[in-house]
Amino acid sequence: MALRVPQANGPQLFKEGYKNLQGLEEVIFRNIQATKEMSEITRTSFGPNGRNKMVVNHLEKLFVTNDAATIIRELEVVHPAAKLIVMASQQQEAEAGDGTNYVIIFASELLQRAESLLRMGLHPSEIARGYELALKSALSGLEGLSTERVADWADKNELLKAIKTAIASKQYGQEDMLGGLVAEAVAAAMPVRDPKRFNVDNVRVVKVLGGALSQSRVEHGMVFPRAPETAAQSVRFAKVAVFSCPVDMGQTETKGTVLLHNAKEMLDYTKGEEAQMAKVVLELHEAGVKAVICGSGVGDLALHYFNRCGILALKVPSKFELRRLCRVVGANPLARLGVPTPEEMGYCDEIRTTEIGGDRVTIIRQWTADELAASEYASERPSFADRIQRSPLVTVVLRGATQNALDDAERAVDDGVNVVKALTKDPRLVPGACASEMELARLVQEAADRTAGINQHAMKAFAHALEVFARTMGDNAGVDSTALVAKLIAAHHSSASAQNSLAGPSIGVDVDCDYEPRLVDACEARILDPLAVKQWGLTYATQAALTVLQVDQIVMAKTAGGPKLPKQQAGHWDEDD
Repeated sequence: MALRVPQANGPQLFKEGYKNLQGLEEVIFRNIQATKEMSEITRTSFGPNGRNKMVVNHLEKLFVTNDAATIIRELEVVHPAAKLIVMASQQQEAEAGDGTNYVIIFASELLQRAESLLRMGLHPSEIARGYELALKSALSGLEGLSTERVADWADKNELLKAIKTAIASKQYGQEDMLGGLVAEAVAAAMPVRDPKRFNVDNVRVVKVLGGALSQSRVEHGMVFPRAPETAAQSVRFAKVAVFSCPVDMGQTETKGTVLLHNAKEMLDYTKGEEAQMAKVVLELHEAGVKAVICGSGVGDLALHYFNRCGILALKVPSKFELRRLCRVVGANPLARLGVPTPEEMGYCDEIRTTEIGGDRVTIIRQWTADELAASEYASERPSFADRIQRSPLVTVVLRGATQNALDDAERAVDDGVNVVKALTKDPRLVPGACASEMELARLVQEAADRTAGINQHAMKAFAHALEVFARTMGDNAGVDSTALVAKLIAAHHSSASAQNSLAGPSIGVDVDCDYEPRLVDACEARILDPLAVKQWGLTYATQAALTVLQVDQIVMAKTAGGPKLPKQQAGHWDEDD
């Protein structure tokens, strides 16, 4: 590296307080070190045997999880190079719904392999060209590894192909039970004509503390963890009115004083309000409304008249839940208190209250055609009910001993649903258990051998970087990762025969090994991953690594001044002692 020549005294280029870093040692190697530290945090959480992390965020909320997306979201990463890797992993989460840790680990490994090439004397641009060629070769090889595809979106066994693998990386040992719940929920919420229109928002998760995870179940409809406000706890074949405003008498914004002269004026004071509320509730009753859903509070006077008319009233504080509910019942939320028009009114086959554990929950659901045919109340169903457009929303009710366990199970369910969403765009599946990565490493290595010039060094580094996933799985499983990678390389470079069946492109890591590394045929063991998740993961990780690699100077401005808040104490910092 060239010596830095001292500059003559004179006007400075930047204002005082600026930091200007440049060169290999000060910029590139420091950036690589930062990304390495970032990946070491999440790397031990990779795979079914991944460890949990205990993260306390700036609001002092505790997270115990092995989900990389949650870990990096709650960590306040300030290093600019590590932030680039975090942004790439977040984009992977948004695009494919899974593979966040995949991007962080692979991008960091690519940069560490590039560090040795830089020390050998290669230029960052030469390494970038080699990585781009290797990525192109890997993506074309990935297309040829596709073994199966999801054909029938209504078949739960077809959906389970990819769902089980995604859930096993988060909740190992519970993938059969949770995978069955997710497959049932997704099959119910899947559009019949066009699977590409599948909306992940149609699969909700409600967590009820207590019991065991095996007691979780799927409810076709919406589940609210609260009981109705009124005495009526269940209705059937009901017209539904949805209000986003409080069901109560309006209050004036200014204070006023009322002067009462005698007892008669005192008795007549509230009769106007009572008559007005009675009129509104009676008009709802005459319009055939049996259930009222409100986004704000329900007044005592309104509750009195609702109970007299036998109308069920439920409070839904969340505006997001209120929107979902409107999609289920086919209603429009009203910002005024009054009778909805037929177009604004919704319809629901059943609203009932039940107990899950020690908590009372309210279930709002539409009956399926089979349930309606088997029901003795089918004749009571109004004829207009079939004409209302409704959303097939499904709720997964999760049970668990602790809130952290429920949160982790919810993340596993979300990953399973998001994987199905990715499969609706590209239904192809590739072997999992690191089999695809080891086969891609072989293909890229062969492509590097055929490449002339200096690009072959970066391509070989790319191929060696693909082995990091098998090495990480071995480390997390507690076996010799070097011996495991050696076995995998031998299996992928040989063809299957009668003497050696564990050979070929579908051989991966067996995480159930006890002491010594063991291999498994991923296709026979039904360990399959969506091709789109691997495709986007390789692309985003390589692009992020190239972005970090091609930075040769960092210019940082002086942080903005201003008074700093004192540390938070027991009370509010601005209160007097």
